[in-house]
Amino acid sequence: MNKIKLSAVALAASCVAFSSSVFAADTEAGKAKAAVCAACHGANGISMIPTYPNLAGQKELYLAAQLKAFRSGERKNMIMAPMAANLSDEDIANLSAYYAKLDPAGK
Repeated sequence: MNKIKLSAVALAASCVAFSSSVFAADTEAGKAKAAVCAACHGANGISMIPTYPNLAGQKELYLAAQLKAFRSGERKNMIMAPMAANLSDEDIANLSAYYAKLDPAGK
């Protein structure tokens, strides 16, 4: 197999492996963990506060990346940094899966 085909196979395999770990999340656990998030992001992921983002319907991988960036300090925010500081990778996967499945119209 030439290098290009081998690289394509390796890339596809890594994408499948990465996505399967995210999509194996427990949305019910995410819903329970999201109770504290509702104060700013709304009970259904639609914020009533104009400066806080809606989370409902956001892409799962995007949400996970942002929570990990807040947790690591790579992304700075005085409110979100302490909220994400004690989240495990499993918590982040569950929260991300939960918010991703919510209707972005708030229904």
